[in-house]
Amino acid sequence: MSPVGAIVRKELRTYFVSPIAYVVAGVFLLLLGLFLFLPIWAISNQSLQMLRSQGNLPDVNLNQFVLRPAFSNMEVVMLIVLPILTMRLFAEEKKLKTMELIYTSPLTITDIVVGKFVAAFVVFAGMIILTASGTLALGAIAHFQWPPIFTAYLGIILLGGVFLSIGLLASAMTENQVIAVVLSFGLLLVLLLFDWMGQLLGDSAIGKVVYYLSPHGHFDNMVKGLVDSKDLVYFAAVIVFGLFLTHQVIESQRWR
Repeated sequence: MSPVGAIVRKELRTYFVSPIAYVVAGVFLLLLGLFLFLPIWAISNQSLQMLRSQGNLPDVNLNQFVLRPAFSNMEVVMLIVLPILTMRLFAEEKKLKTMELIYTSPLTITDIVVGKFVAAFVVFAGMIILTASGTLALGAIAHFQWPPIFTAYLGIILLGGVFLSIGLLASAMTENQVIAVVLSFGLLLVLLLFDWMGQLLGDSAIGKVVYYLSPHGHFDNMVKGLVDSKDLVYFAAVIVFGLFLTHQVIESQRWR
């Protein structure tokens, strides 16, 4: 087994023998279920009232009024739950003093960082697959436009990668898991607020740069069914940059 594969296997085993993965997945699925159920319930009531009063059903775009808001709200859900998923990845190793053992092993820092990121991403991808099964089941009884749904899921996966890379960086900066959660949440919140700051700065050069640095606009494009190379480049660049910074933090701590 490759060094990265060994790290991934170790981290996945740790996830599933502790309650972290189950709690995060449960909260994630519960919140998404609410975001799907509430608009469906509202549309059903509205349709029933129109059927009684006018004798016909309204023509409702379910992509626009059900799925798109639910997918957009997943950005907030991930902001809450993904820092919990990454909090222990390095912080726990430091607290238990096992980082020294890792440093003296044949593993490189790159192996460690990539392995831990991939493990967290696998857990996250499993959560997304569970939500996709629910969407497919809903699609069996309702009419959806599927291409925008596929691009939205691609956006969710890429946004999750960004959040996980930042969460991994936060965990590498402390040995306290609570601090790692708070730091990760704060960094991600600032990153998301760049969208609002960019709009305040208007069409100026700095405004456009600040707006581009926020993942919100890129994610929103994909939720709307738009796939642009600049959005894909953004997500890939931020993920790689987050992992690079994590590598630098761990490398600097190695020689202290």
